[in-house]
Amino acid sequence: MPRGGRQLPAECVRLLEGADLILHTGDVTAASVLTQIESFAPVAAVHGNMDEPELRMSLPGQRVVQAEGIRIGLVHDARGAAGRHQRLLEAFPGCDVIAYGHTHLPELERVGETWILNPGSPTERRRAPQHTMIVLEGGEPTLVAIG
Repeated sequence: MPRGGRQLPAECVRLLEGADLILHTGDVTAASVLTQIESFAPVAAVHGNMDEPELRMSLPGQRVVQAEGIRIGLVHDARGAAGRHQRLLEAFPGCDVIAYGHTHLPELERVGETWILNPGSPTERRRAPQHTMIVLEGGEPTLVAIG
C-alpha cells in the first residue's frame, strides 16, 4: 500500500475475501495495513524496504510457508535481474514456488520444477503496465490485472 490513505482496489478486496491464505512479498508499509489484510484471511508476509520500522521488526526478511502440500518461499528484494532465478533457487531449496517483490514488475516463470513469481502490485504499479496480483490455486499461478 502506498502511503497517504489510498484504499485497496475493489477487485483486490474481492480476491482477498475469497482467499484461504494471503502471501505478501513486502512493502505492506504499515502495521494498520497488515491488520486490514489479515481481516480477509490468514497472512504470511515478509518485510520490505518501505515498511515502517515496527513492521520491519515484526516480519521476517524471508520465510518458507507450507500450504496445501505446496512449499512456498517468500522474500522481498531478490536483488538485480542478472542471476536472480539461480539466487532464488539456492536460497529456497525444495520450494515449489518462490515469490519475491520489490520491483513491482509481475513475473510468472517456470524454472525447472519451480515457479518464480513476482505479483507486481495492486496499488503501486510504478513501471509496470498495470496493477496486478497473483492468484495461486493448486500450485498453478494466474496473473490478475487489477482495476
